[in-house]
Amino acid sequence: MEQLKSEIIAIGTEILLGQIANTNAQWLSEQMASYGINTYYHTVVGDNLYRVEEVFKHAQERSDVIIVSGGLGPTEDDMTREAFQRVTKLEMIEHPPSIEKIELFYQKQKTKMTPNNRRQARVFAGAEVIGNKLGMAPGMIVTYEEKTWIFIPGVPREMKQMAADRVFPYILEKYGQKMIIESKTLRFTGIGESRLEHELQDIIHNQNNPTIAPLAQDDGVVIRLTAKETTKAKANKRIEKTEQQILARVGDYLYGIDNETIAEKVYNMLKEQNKRVTAAESLTGGMFVEKLISLEGASQVCPGGLVCYDTSVKENILKVSPQIVEKYGVVSQECAIEMATNIRRLLDTNIGIGFTGVAGPTTIEDQPVGTVYIAINSDTGQEEVHKFIFQGDRDTIRRKVTMKGFEILFNYLKRVNESSFFIKSE
Repeated sequence: MEQLKSEIIAIGTEILLGQIANTNAQWLSEQMASYGINTYYHTVVGDNLYRVEEVFKHAQERSDVIIVSGGLGPTEDDMTREAFQRVTKLEMIEHPPSIEKIELFYQKQKTKMTPNNRRQARVFAGAEVIGNKLGMAPGMIVTYEEKTWIFIPGVPREMKQMAADRVFPYILEKYGQKMIIESKTLRFTGIGESRLEHELQDIIHNQNNPTIAPLAQDDGVVIRLTAKETTKAKANKRIEKTEQQILARVGDYLYGIDNETIAEKVYNMLKEQNKRVTAAESLTGGMFVEKLISLEGASQVCPGGLVCYDTSVKENILKVSPQIVEKYGVVSQECAIEMATNIRRLLDTNIGIGFTGVAGPTTIEDQPVGTVYIAINSDTGQEEVHKFIFQGDRDTIRRKVTMKGFEILFNYLKRVNESSFFIKSE
C-alpha cells in the first residue's frame, strides 16, 4: 500500500482564474495521506474537452488511483464524463435512481426541468454509483485497465460527503489488505462547521488513525471517525479514544450517534421525560410538526399543531392578542411567545413552540427577509424566545428555521431540570 500512487484532478476554469481556491485537493490529499496513500500529482484543468482528455491520458499512465472532482453538472462546460469516455470508449447509460431524484426535485419546485439536467444522471456502464445526499449529480467509481477512477462533484460539501461515505472505505477495502474498517458518526447541533473545525483544529491536523471528517448537513454538523485495524475491537478502541478527545471539547453540542436525527433525539427525550409538545407555525407552515409526526409513535409526544400563516388565523383561531399585533407586529418576540403559550394551552400539552418570521421574498413590517423569532413556553411557567437572521432563499430559510426549532427544543429539554430560566434574545 505504501507504493500506491494517487492523483487528484480538479476540473474548472474558475480555479485557474483564481476565482476560487482548490481546497478540495488539499482536503483529499490530507485524507489520502492519513490512509498511507501518497498523492503524487495535483492537476487543475479548465473546462476544455481536449485538455481534460489529455490530462486523463497522463493520469491513466502514471497513477493507480485517480480522483476527479468537478465537471459533473448539467451544462455544456461540464465535460468530465465526455472526456473520460473519449479516453476509454466506455459506454454511458442513464442511472434510473438519479434521474428519478432529479425529476422529483423539479416536481417539488413546480418548475419545468430542462433537458440538459438529464446529463447529471449519466454514469458509465458497470460503474459503482455513489449517491449524492446533498446535491443532484451522483459520483462514480470506475475500474479501467487496472486503474481506479473516482468521479465526485466539485461542490465541497457534496465531495466530502461522498468521500467519507464511500470513496475512502472503497480504497481501504481494495488496497488495505487484511484491515478491518470501522466508523462512527458524531452528530452536533448549535455549532457551525467552521467553529467545530476551529475547536478541534489540532486534533484534526494530527489525525492519522482514525481519520476525522467534519461534514455539514441540513440538520447540523457531523464528524465521521473511520479507523482501520487488524480486528474490530482494536478499531473501535481507536475510535473511542478519539471520540473522548472530541467530546471533551465540544460534547455539549452532541445530540446523536450514527444515523440518529435531531427530530428522533427530541422525540426520545420527550418520551423519556413524559412530556408532549405542540407548535404554532407561521413561516414554517407545519414543517416542524411534520418532521416530528413522521416518526413512529409520535402521537405519544405530539397531538398536532396549528399552521397560522395569516394574521387573521393568529388572532381568530390561536387568540393572539390584537393589541400585541398592533403594538409589536406579528414578526416579534412578543407575538412568538404568545403563539407558543396559546398553542400549548389550546392543545393541552407540556410545551408549546411558536415560529414567526419573514421567509421572503419581500419584507414584512419593515423586517428584513430572514428575520425569525422562535419561542418556547412550558406548563411550569418557563419560557424563552430567540431571534435569528437567516440567509438563503425562501425554502432554505424555512428548513433552517425548522431545524433551529428542534435545536432549541433539544437544548431546552437538556436544561429542563434547572431551577432558573430566562428570556433570551440573540
